[in-house]
Amino acid sequence: MNLDKLIATEELCERYSVEHTFIRSLNNSGLLEVITVEKREYVHCDKMADFEKMLRLHYDLEINLEGLEAIKHLLEKLNDLKKENLALRNRLEIYE
Repeated sequence: MNLDKLIATEELCERYSVEHTFIRSLNNSGLLEVITVEKREYVHCDKMADFEKMLRLHYDLEINLEGLEAIKHLLEKLNDLKKENLALRNRLEIYE
């Protein structure tokens, strides 16, 4: 597997001053996908924005894991509604 776009979880722990258990908790709850390659854990660079968002919510606003799960669900729902709204607006423009 190509490791160019993967960031080791140890590096994330050092860079963001977080414990590895936080990353494991995010992975166990489905909030962050952790990839294991040859007994080392990595996070894909495309998921860094999600990781940083969860990090800020947890440490800065002191939101627990269950709260993070609820927030992620609501944000996904909001994005789905935005896409649906855009599609409906585009359909409506045809008839105007």
